[in-house]
Amino acid sequence: MIISKFATAGVLAGTLALTGCVNQQTGQPNRTGTGALTGAAIGAVLGGTRESGPSRFKNAALGAAIGAAGGAVVGNILDKQAAELRGDFSNGAIDVVNTGNELIVRMPQDILFATDSAIVAGTLRSDLGVLAANLNRYPNSIVEVQGHTDNTGSSAYNQDLSQRRAAAVTSILAANGVSSGRLRAVGFGEDRPVAENLSAAGRAQNRRVDIVIRPTN
Repeated sequence: MIISKFATAGVLAGTLALTGCVNQQTGQPNRTGTGALTGAAIGAVLGGTRESGPSRFKNAALGAAIGAAGGAVVGNILDKQAAELRGDFSNGAIDVVNTGNELIVRMPQDILFATDSAIVAGTLRSDLGVLAANLNRYPNSIVEVQGHTDNTGSSAYNQDLSQRRAAAVTSILAANGVSSGRLRAVGFGEDRPVAENLSAAGRAQNRRVDIVIRPTN
């Protein structure tokens, strides 16, 4: 009987995953639904391991309910925060990616810095101010500013340049009121490409700063 109930719950969860995680009007992923389902699955597993026998299913169901509620809250916050950022940025080249667990604000290097420079362009400082204001409205997160380069030049030079660029963006966020305790600057150099370095277009995609926003609750 217990196995049957778990199987039924699994089928129901799978059905919800197919129907509940896409906005039926826009066709875009619904991160609130995704978060709820993820939380429910984790909660069910954790709850179901606490007891054996009849209590196991009861604890699994309780764990699923608690996990779903927590996951839905985080997913809803990420949905709202991402929508606000997309609406507030003035530069259309800035991309906001909502993975369901974190937000990635991707800024191409070419709109942030001149070649071989770690001085942030004046035209992007207002958008970094927009990002800082958003982070202050949603304080329950940590923020990792990641510098990335293409593979042109030596790896040591690229590593140093990416670190200085990440630090420059981090300094502007801090100057706009984001708590330094939430901020971390890290340079990855050429180690984490998102495209092939075999073409100018691919190298341009790899030259970027990613601001990764990770919820803390």
